[in-house]
Amino acid sequence: MFNNKSTDIATALVDQATHAADQVARTSQQLAHGAIDGVRETSHQLRVKAEHASDNTVRYIQHEPVKAMLIAAATGAALMALISLIGRSRSHH
Repeated sequence: MFNNKSTDIATALVDQATHAADQVARTSQQLAHGAIDGVRETSHQLRVKAEHASDNTVRYIQHEPVKAMLIAAATGAALMALISLIGRSRSHH
C-alpha cells in the first residue's frame, strides 16, 4: 500500500517534528529558568530594601521617639478617618 518513498518521507517528517518539539521544550525550560531566576533576584532585592527600611525606621524611633509617636498617632487617626469615610459611603449605597 505504502512504498518506501512514502515511508521515508513520513519518517523524515516525524524526525523533524521530534526535533522541533525538543527545541521548543529546551527553549521553554530556558525561559522558565530565566523567569525563576528573575523572580528570585527581585525577591532578594525587595527583602534587602525591606530590611534597610526597617533598620532606618528603628534608628529613627531610637533617635526621635516623640516625633515617631506623633507620626504614628497622626497616621492612625488618618487611617481611622479614611476607614470611617469608606464605611459611611458603602452604607449609603
